[in-house]
Amino acid sequence: MSIIQTIRDKGAKVSVVLIALALIGFILTDYFAGKGRGVTGGGPNSVGTVNGTKIPADEFQQYVDRVESNMQQQGYPAGGATTQQAIEQAWNQEVGRVLFTDEFDKLGMKIGKKELGDILYGPNAPQDLKQQFTDSATGQYNAILAKQQIDQMLKKGTPEQKEQFNTYIRDLEQQRKSEKLVAMLANTINYPKWMVEKQNADNSQMAKISFVREPYTSIPDSAVKITDKEIQDYINKNKDAFKQQESRSISYVKFSASPTAADSAEARNKLMALKAEFDTTENIEQFLAYQGAGNFYNGYISGKAIQIAAKDSIFRTPVGSTYGPYLDGSTYTLAKMIGVRQMPDTIKVRHILIATTQRDPQSGQTYTVRSDEDAKNLADSIKTAIGNGSNFDTVCVKLSEDPGSKDKGGIYENVTPGQMVAPFNDFGFLNPVGTKGVVKTDFGYHYMEVLSHKGSGAGYKIAYLPKEIITSQETDNNALNKANEFAGDSRDLKSFDATYEKKLKSQGLLKGIGSNIKPADSQIPGLGDSRTFVRAIYDAKKGEVLKTEKIGDDYVVAVVTEVFEEGTQSVATARMTAEPALRNKKKAEMLKQKIGKISTLEAAATTLAKPIETADSIRMSSQATSPALGYEPRVIGAAFNPANKGKVVPEALEGQNGVYVVRVENVSATAVTSGDVTEQRKSLYEQGKQRAANPQLILMALREAATIKDKRAEKY
Repeated sequence: MSIIQTIRDKGAKVSVVLIALALIGFILTDYFAGKGRGVTGGGPNSVGTVNGTKIPADEFQQYVDRVESNMQQQGYPAGGATTQQAIEQAWNQEVGRVLFTDEFDKLGMKIGKKELGDILYGPNAPQDLKQQFTDSATGQYNAILAKQQIDQMLKKGTPEQKEQFNTYIRDLEQQRKSEKLVAMLANTINYPKWMVEKQNADNSQMAKISFVREPYTSIPDSAVKITDKEIQDYINKNKDAFKQQESRSISYVKFSASPTAADSAEARNKLMALKAEFDTTENIEQFLAYQGAGNFYNGYISGKAIQIAAKDSIFRTPVGSTYGPYLDGSTYTLAKMIGVRQMPDTIKVRHILIATTQRDPQSGQTYTVRSDEDAKNLADSIKTAIGNGSNFDTVCVKLSEDPGSKDKGGIYENVTPGQMVAPFNDFGFLNPVGTKGVVKTDFGYHYMEVLSHKGSGAGYKIAYLPKEIITSQETDNNALNKANEFAGDSRDLKSFDATYEKKLKSQGLLKGIGSNIKPADSQIPGLGDSRTFVRAIYDAKKGEVLKTEKIGDDYVVAVVTEVFEEGTQSVATARMTAEPALRNKKKAEMLKQKIGKISTLEAAATTLAKPIETADSIRMSSQATSPALGYEPRVIGAAFNPANKGKVVPEALEGQNGVYVVRVENVSATAVTSGDVTEQRKSLYEQGKQRAANPQLILMALREAATIKDKRAEKY
């Protein structure tokens, strides 16, 4: 399935089918024409099948790459956890795409050329197209310009751009078809008049019963034995309730290799050794870069925006002095106060950028577009021209090379301290409104004007020198040696448990459990992310102790405790679910025999030595629940059986919580308060239509009926 999912605003109701990525990347850049990582492993070139349709491995990897790229643009960190999320997301997309496409094909759904034109250029065009081709003057979508640009790209664009755009089109078509399918299903909802009238009549009925009950808890569980054969017979009769996916379970012990107190002291001592030089250095930026702390922000930031636990102490530090070391998470840090100034909370500025460098959107590399001298000369010329009366907006549109602001007159509104690069930041925040000038940044030269200030408070320029507390080799070796020793003493599940009880439990080490681990999983609750560890679990047999594996800051020793193959649960696995139901069934038979033949309610009460109870105002619409009874659908159903009215029900009823002998005292009809049948039908139709319009429910139904073979674990 394509990675493009929802086309922003239109995609809320089909979000399970598609995921949005900007069309800009397909039309104007080669952003997504980058190289995929490629999947590992041999075998057939697919990661699975859906109803016999293969999902090609190479195409799937492209989807994964695009999803992961999109996630990282949204702020997800690069790494194994994000990759695994991308793999899972791409898999669900592909399964959904195949299932929905099968339905589209069965129904003969197609998107013609005219309809595709409406999708791209009509009033409900994709939001990313609208954003790209909105006229800045009118605020309206320029469909003509959009078509011209797309046609131009299709004529002169690279093969990669064309292929990516074709993929995008396929996904727009997929979305439109899904909207049609959802609408078609939603519009099939119907509530016949006779059914509403029957429900009203049923709901008007009210019953009163007297009853005697004997709870199942009156017979000890130990008195009822359930054999493996009985469990197996129960499974055979209820196979749908005992389906299981392939999974594994493990027991594990973690040996921490996190930094010790000695490691923490070592980091602090190293930082203290640098303090004197940090205090006296004249080139603070160079010093920090040399120490590996090159993210120094050489600008002023409002104290309101600084979120550090020790900030109050830092703010009280005199200019030129250093506070610390103080503990900040997993680092010790020194903070040097460079300067304090009064500054606004937010500003509005406008600028014209003359760039010296630009960034290649495909490689991410920057390259020079003009010399520093040429850029400064041009910026100075702009300053002179505007000073002599040239229109700022006209010059901005013609010369500014900042795509984020040139179409807005170069304006940035509600800028907060630290949002912009430091020279840009300080010019706007430290100069009065109306100040104009040329500012140099890493991007080039800016002709800037400060338009307005809002709010006020103290601003600080602070240099931070952190020293991470890292695990020493000695600490790491100690943890590894302990883990290996435990693994060496644990040959199987029995010795694993015995060694833990004998040697580790008294040390405060805990034995964890990881259950329901699927073949394509990466995350294991309590341990973290490790795809290699999951592979090792699936390479092992039940009872096998795995080799020591490092996951995060821990060395882990694990044993495979359960192996579940896809199919139907075994007797041992199903017993926990099946045994209570079968036990109650046997208890019900025992209690029925104790009651014997039912003559009167009073006789049953004498036999069971239980009082006669009453349940009044029972209604069918109460969802088989009564305050006096609890959830007992069989009892409430019997109360409304016309054959039982005014009589004792001739047999004891097996309920959810016990056995009941029931006498139906009376059933009467009350006034129907549900209102007009026409309005009821309309309300039920709207409710049903809303439920049916949920693609998630449609997809769940399709997946339930599908044959899906997941082979991702062989490739990743």
